Amino acid sequence: MTLTFNPEKYKELLTAYLPKVIRTEAENEQALAIVEDLMHRKRSPEENELYQLLITLIEKFEQEYYQSNQQNNPQSMLLFLLEQSDKTKADLQTVLESETLVDNILNGNQKINPELTQKLADFFDMEASIFHE
Repeated sequence: MTLTFNPEKYKELLTAYLPKVIRTEAENEQALAIVEDLMHRKRSPEENELYQLLITLIEKFEQEYYQSNQQNNPQSMLLFLLEQSDKTKADLQTVLESETLVDNILNGNQKINPELTQKLADFFDMEASIFHE
């Protein structure tokens, strides 16, 4: 059975959560709480869309607020996602088929290439752009 996207359900979610550009730490914390709740359950297509939207808004805020003059940091995002999900470093090692590779990525010694980007996106059920530098 393929789940189809329901615009009405998505509209209800948007109305309930009212996602918007994050401008303060308090708004960021609120968005993080929603993401954490969504992360720990099987999401409907509409919930997944909201989840992706919130991740994008959080990432934009944190890049501007915490890393104003730094590049996008896929390693930080990867560490954050591992910390916030039920997934472990061992799970990641299984997906990437190498303990050394995972350690090098998490330590910032290995760039995340396009092939790894797609594997990580599939593993976390996210858009691949989150892991681009």
